[in-house]
Amino acid sequence: MPSAHLRSPFRSWFRFSTQLPAAFQRLAWSNLVAQSAEQISLAAAPLVAVFALHASARDTGFLQTAQTLPFLLLSIPLGVWADRRSRRTLMTVAEGVRVAAMLGVLLLVTTHALSLPSLAVLGFLAATGTVAYGVAAPALVPSLVSRELLPAANGRIELARSVAYSAGPALGGLLVGWIGAAWAYGCAAGLSALAVVLLAGVREAPRAVAGQRRFLPELREGTRFVLGDALLRPMLATAVFFNMGFFILQAVYVPYAVLRLGLSASAVGVTLGAYGAGMVCGALAAPSIARRLTFGRVLTIGPFCGLLASLVMAATILVPSFWLALVSFFLLGAGPILWVVGATTLRQAITPVGMMGRVSAINSTATFGARPLGALLGAMISGHLGMDACLIAAACGFAVQAWIIVMSPAARLVEIPEGVGAV
Repeated sequence: MPSAHLRSPFRSWFRFSTQLPAAFQRLAWSNLVAQSAEQISLAAAPLVAVFALHASARDTGFLQTAQTLPFLLLSIPLGVWADRRSRRTLMTVAEGVRVAAMLGVLLLVTTHALSLPSLAVLGFLAATGTVAYGVAAPALVPSLVSRELLPAANGRIELARSVAYSAGPALGGLLVGWIGAAWAYGCAAGLSALAVVLLAGVREAPRAVAGQRRFLPELREGTRFVLGDALLRPMLATAVFFNMGFFILQAVYVPYAVLRLGLSASAVGVTLGAYGAGMVCGALAAPSIARRLTFGRVLTIGPFCGLLASLVMAATILVPSFWLALVSFFLLGAGPILWVVGATTLRQAITPVGMMGRVSAINSTATFGARPLGALLGAMISGHLGMDACLIAAACGFAVQAWIIVMSPAARLVEIPEGVGAV
């Protein structure tokens, strides 16, 4: 039987919060400020593009593609690196790269030399740092906490991410709208630098040195494990279509909100911040929800909240409304936070330790790699059919991911299985 602490990660979020070791606490704080830096810069980029560089919906779609392309191209190589070398060192270098990219945008803004191509290139560079940090962090967590504390640790990481997703976009929008883009990028650079300082106090446990290792055989081993597991395979597909639909929407949302909904930069930031507010509320409600539902049922809440959110956003085509957009982003955060924590805990529970980085990277490549594809699709649809068609296409993507998860064995889980090949 699985450990009692693994039966529902959602019930354990706050129960063990005081028992988490100091090294993990520093990682969690580093994660919080790193995620905040990322969200501020991601919110600022399309706002600067629309208000300062007069970008179209097609332009912002291509900008989103550039800012998400590293997830598709670099997740697997960086995941293999994370299994071979120090994960803390990789995360430190990653945040250093983000600092350099944000300072580059800051310099171009203050010298009035910023252009869409330069914003896209520096966004690509910053996203490269984000990918490296994001692949290494979940692979590092199991070496810092005991197995029974994994659910609480993942919950702590995701709750911090929720706060960042709530405050970051709103702060980015307010800084761009009220003070200027330079302040937004300066703030992001400062937070990334703080994340580097916090990582300095994390002591990573030594791992056994493997013999000679080759990239392609290691990659094939990790891919076979993920695609061969009856739980991981449909969950991966669900996440792919969720991200595809989300980034079709994200590709055109800022110009759509400005041109069709009549929102200011700060109002756009507030609607984007509702995503993080939803994540916080979902995280806080999770223990109560988990007491009433099985683990598998809780997993389905996120995909169905995503579908509902996409339909609410599509309703703004007929009824342009700030409040409908706000509710849509709130739902996009409230439900999927349950999915993220559950999926991460399940993956960590059934994945061998020596394969953790590769499995995390394959998951990142497939799920986050869907982001540039979704953004590119959004740019193409908006260029040929208009922004309204993008909202409809996004809703179709969300419908597919809801169908996949409800038909999968993961939806029927009562508790977390233990060990490889649980299903």
